[in-house]
Amino acid sequence: MELKRVVVTGLGAITPLGHDVASTWENILAGKSGAGPITLFDASQFKTQFACEVKDFDPTKYIEKKDVRKYDRYAQLAMAAADEAMSDSKLDLEVEDCNRIGVVFASGIGGIKTFEEEVSGYYLEKDKGPRFNPFFIPKMISDIAAGHIAIKYGFHGPNYATVSACASSTHAIGEAFNLIRLGKANVIFAGGAEATICPSSVGGFNALHALSTRNDSPETASRPFTASRDGFVIGEGAATLVLEELDHAIARGAHIYAEVVGEGMSADAYHMTASHPDGLGAKLVMQNALNDANMQPEEIDYINVHGTSTSVGDSSEVKAIQAVFGEHAYDLNISSTKSMTGHLLGATGAMEAIFCILAIRDQIVPPTINFTEDDKDPEIDYNLNFTFNKAQNKKIRAALSNTFGFGGHNSSVILKQFNK
Repeated sequence: MELKRVVVTGLGAITPLGHDVASTWENILAGKSGAGPITLFDASQFKTQFACEVKDFDPTKYIEKKDVRKYDRYAQLAMAAADEAMSDSKLDLEVEDCNRIGVVFASGIGGIKTFEEEVSGYYLEKDKGPRFNPFFIPKMISDIAAGHIAIKYGFHGPNYATVSACASSTHAIGEAFNLIRLGKANVIFAGGAEATICPSSVGGFNALHALSTRNDSPETASRPFTASRDGFVIGEGAATLVLEELDHAIARGAHIYAEVVGEGMSADAYHMTASHPDGLGAKLVMQNALNDANMQPEEIDYINVHGTSTSVGDSSEVKAIQAVFGEHAYDLNISSTKSMTGHLLGATGAMEAIFCILAIRDQIVPPTINFTEDDKDPEIDYNLNFTFNKAQNKKIRAALSNTFGFGGHNSSVILKQFNK
């Protein structure tokens, strides 16, 4: 069976740096941080009091006002990103076979804010007996964003969620890629959404010592590949990619951003939250992606790394890159856009895949911000090009995006310049 080629024909995003792809990308290239004091709840008693929030979000732009209360914030953000991707793709649903259009949409945690509110409300008023919102369960579950997108547009094709912590939405892209190249769908809306800036999430990550506590300087707190990094900055947002079978895209005259050519998966099988210190799982997932794409390491020009600004995670990923790419690692550009967006958890893979696509389109590598020469980690080889502090023009034929999640889940995807 000959596998079909898969291209990207639509993009959508809502992030701490913008309510659409264009404004987000503009701020990314400018090296702007999306971090600031938490406003979504009173964080004054928490070790971490800042995050990368989506500012001034109005869900009624994307959802009927009467229905907003039925959606957790993560699903509201998902609808915003899907709306932009639909518009960008210029799909004409009047002529499309919607039985061949599907949705694979991720969330690492789902409606944690809804769960927190409903359960805490019960305990505050438990003397009145069990009183729960009838929308509690459908608001909370991690697959509901995929369902809502399909309901809005009438997509009857494959529809489900991928849940693998921070690797979730890269897995979603990989799943969509496989469904299309195997001929099971013409179009898949793939992506992820997360909205976890709430007491239980921030408090839980604080208990794990996973978050930065640099409350005096939120904008500089996410500082991947530095000696003083002290944890990730939690963020929220959503991103959607429209993946489409090549002949279908050409037949309808679609704009093609890039081609998806390979995906990789692996497990660290090492620790509940920490990556393997030698990057064994990270090495395997990148090699698997290259093998799937039938590409040599020298054909990759840019890697958007997982790069969360955690001690073990950053250094182990660097070791993995050096192991897979050898001497070519020194010709690559590497960057962690989480230094600006924060860590969007289950949405991060889709967002960073979009950054790879735009880097290919514009032939420019987004920066890793918040590095200073006096803050070098002896465990990291600074002969590698981490694209520190300023975007760099570069010929980019293909880019690789890495995402790694709690539980040892690893996923990578390779995007390439489209050539007929």
